[in-house]
Amino acid sequence: MSDSFAVLQLDELPARRCSCGTTRRGFIAESDGQASVHLLQVQDAVTHHHRVATEYYIVLAGEGEVELDGVRHPARPMSAFLIKPGCRHRAIGDLTVLLVSLPAADDTDEYFDD
Repeated sequence: MSDSFAVLQLDELPARRCSCGTTRRGFIAESDGQASVHLLQVQDAVTHHHRVATEYYIVLAGEGEVELDGVRHPARPMSAFLIKPGCRHRAIGDLTVLLVSLPAADDTDEYFDD
């Protein structure tokens, strides 16, 4: 590993459950928590929001929707979504998403409606 760059294979990272389905998260430590990149397989996503993180969703494969503050938007390959702090969101359908989080994903910055 270099101090000036990092390389990883997202599809080879360990998978873990998250509020959106299954995620493989990378570059959290390498970026000193400034950003993370995720390979997300959407499944049974739960509406949630973040108070700090801004997320970018880029749909790589599949068809479905991304719900942002209660409004559903069509999602297909190469659809991109900017999700700012406070925006309640979830993805719906059979989607594979490249997700970028600024700062890096932090499970303590995930909030659910009662």
